Amino acid sequence: MAATPAPTPGVVTGAPPARADFPVLSRPAPPSAHAPEAAMLAVAAVGNRLVAAGERGIVLLSDDGGATWRQARVPVSVSLTALQFVNGRTGWAVGHLGVVLRTDDGGESWRLQLDGIGAAEKAAASPAGAAGAARSGQSLLKDGPDKPFLDLHFANDKDGMVVGAYGLAFRTEDGGASWTSVMDALPNPDGLHLYGLRAGKGAGADDLYIVGEQGLMLRSTDRGRSFAPLDSPYAGSWFGLTVFDDGSLLAYGLKGNAYRSSDRGDHWEKVEMPSETGISAIAHSSGRTLAVDQAGAVLESRDAGRRFALVQRTGLPLTGAAFAGSASDGSRAVLSSLRGMAPLAPAP
Repeated sequence: MAATPAPTPGVVTGAPPARADFPVLSRPAPPSAHAPEAAMLAVAAVGNRLVAAGERGIVLLSDDGGATWRQARVPVSVSLTALQFVNGRTGWAVGHLGVVLRTDDGGESWRLQLDGIGAAEKAAASPAGAAGAARSGQSLLKDGPDKPFLDLHFANDKDGMVVGAYGLAFRTEDGGASWTSVMDALPNPDGLHLYGLRAGKGAGADDLYIVGEQGLMLRSTDRGRSFAPLDSPYAGSWFGLTVFDDGSLLAYGLKGNAYRSSDRGDHWEKVEMPSETGISAIAHSSGRTLAVDQAGAVLESRDAGRRFALVQRTGLPLTGAAFAGSASDGSRAVLSSLRGMAPLAPAP
């Protein structure tokens, strides 16, 4: 019998089989006529299609601007927290138990590329010299796949990064076929939660930004190869970061805190928000920017995030927003919430 080749240190190819102790990693998302009323945690526009993701592995698709929704085929039944598409067909979703899913048919069906068991094994297999990453990996192995991924960024259909709770951070250069732990590359010695990951634009096109708890702000100027801390204007948790077409940044988080930067994060200016509730997500299109908060308020900016006004109180615990692709003027938007999907009332 031929000897099994030794794995390359720090890189393990493919997602390992799901362990019997975690059946949700191999149990497909349950079909339900009430799926559009499930707790949905993210929504994105993919051309004229809307794709939403949420609890129990539910992924919803709409091809009519959010008027009707149908379920996609998903191989896991864990909560999905974020998603991104790089074109009309290829995209990724991340979620609880360290799950990373990929689609190549516009969200109709998904396949598992990584789970928390595989993520721990990859971290533990860090090459000699990466002692910190190896220790983190051993800790992950001991804890089990209990930690979620919370955000992701793919520059194209090959190069991507996913981040999550307790400093989880992995990258791929082959579209998710293999993953490498980059936790040791982040100046995050306390293992703070990483909530948001975005790429720069304009003069900062090579930048990547990570935001997280306790005011954590990190910036890479080499497309994610290395990161350095930024001086944060706020000591509370950041939930996300939006990058406008001119490269300006808008960081948002707890208690309605939002700050804007026009110099790639070197300096920040406070944005006065008409809400003191945590901001869940921000979306923008065609000069219109929407921010949604955990109490159900929808806030709008027409000047790239410099000023916001309250436009609607939905009464829903909102988690995300996206503009329908058919609305080139950004006038139609849909909202995700812990009580399902909802359209935004038309702007006056």
